[in-house]
Amino acid sequence: MTFQNDTEPRMPRVSGYRNDLQAPPRILFYGVLGFFVLVILGIIGAIFVFTQVLQPSQQQRVIDAAPFMRSFLPPTPQGGVLPTIEPDDAENNAALDLLNQPLVFDTPTADVSDGVATAVPTTEPTAEEVAVTPTEVPPTPTFTPVPPTATEAAAAINTPSQSIINTSLSQNLSSLPSSARLYGMRWERQEWNNCGPSTVTTALTFYGWQNDQNYAKERLKPNREDKNVSPQELVDFVNEYTDLRAAVRIGGSINTLRALLANEYPVMIERGMQFEANDWLGHYQALVAYDDTSQLFFAYDSFMGTGEDGVGVYESYSSVDEDWRAFNRLFIVIYPPQEEARVMEILGPLADADQAAEIAFATAQEEATTNPEDGFAWFNMGTSLVQLGRYEEAANAYAQARRYTLPWRMFWYQFGPFKAFFESGRYEEVLVQAQTILSQAEELEEAYYWRGRVYEARGEIAQAQVQYRQALSYNSNFDAARTALEQIQ
Repeated sequence: MTFQNDTEPRMPRVSGYRNDLQAPPRILFYGVLGFFVLVILGIIGAIFVFTQVLQPSQQQRVIDAAPFMRSFLPPTPQGGVLPTIEPDDAENNAALDLLNQPLVFDTPTADVSDGVATAVPTTEPTAEEVAVTPTEVPPTPTFTPVPPTATEAAAAINTPSQSIINTSLSQNLSSLPSSARLYGMRWERQEWNNCGPSTVTTALTFYGWQNDQNYAKERLKPNREDKNVSPQELVDFVNEYTDLRAAVRIGGSINTLRALLANEYPVMIERGMQFEANDWLGHYQALVAYDDTSQLFFAYDSFMGTGEDGVGVYESYSSVDEDWRAFNRLFIVIYPPQEEARVMEILGPLADADQAAEIAFATAQEEATTNPEDGFAWFNMGTSLVQLGRYEEAANAYAQARRYTLPWRMFWYQFGPFKAFFESGRYEEVLVQAQTILSQAEELEEAYYWRGRVYEARGEIAQAQVQYRQALSYNSNFDAARTALEQIQ
């Protein structure tokens, strides 16, 4: 028999769960639930603000702090290129006819006009005025490269642009030094989206310019989100706000750049670049030196800096030319007004804007003949023809360019297609192109301007006014839009 010790505590009998434990208060449950709902709404709100409210510069600062936020931005075109468009048979045949289109190269004889170089001077400079020896310019282009020598390595680059330009430069290439450098430029890193104002400021410092990039920015792009400052806007800035002069030309060559640097003239180029973790971009550079032995150009780059020991960011002649041709080998030279004749003599036939366009066309024509699927070559043919006022042919060349690979930001920087399509009466193509650009970036005033031109041409005045005002809201200094608006008010 077992006896129970009455002194030991007895355990209560339990049936199921203990009924003396209470459930958590409902307010705590709903409080936790509400907290998570608020967090989710906060995340959604933050994404909305990031994608729909913040300006691109502000978005970039967020991405710098939290790189994963980039994934919430609208995707760029697949592969980083524009979607290709197949032209109809008539357009295709008209474009192919351009490969056999002759252009007349006349030697200019007119004087340089007031402030704008339009022709090669008829008088030869003295040895003290020019460090190069002028030679006779042939009336038509030939394709025989200048034979290279030990001190003339750059002339051995056998790109189509070199084969044309080598024989049309006004100076004897063998008289150029094998290297040259400009001293005294002051570099400053560009602010957001400020490549053009920063680079022109750097080039101007060669002549003792003291203002910084913000001075140029306020006059060139008062809206910091403005995606592009055109080469002509940079030239107008120099000519209006400084005591210096500037000229822009297409159709340059490696030897053009060498000649200008050798004669101590700052030169800017516009080229395509692809920085790390970014798609293709248009970019200005201020060249400071060249060296034939190493086949290198040196640049003060507003984004990449001044290179090791401040000698400049360097790149091979061939690489520069390949990226430069995306902008039809466009260059800007800055010089004192009293030296304009000297600069024009150095440029030779490029001194005349129309002849420069003809040379650029011949270069692009040769490149397109060599590679008919070269989108840049067809695009450059169109740009050259626009400058020559041959809009129907230019429109056909641009249409052909869209058959092949072009960077998706191409139309952020070059607006020749707008003019070509508009002047040839292809209004719908203007509107489609404007919409394509504005769906990628709404801060391009040129797209609004050309859309306004179409509406005005159609008699839709109210809509045209809206477009012109929109263009001016992004760039209050856009004279073309202001003039157009004043004429229809």
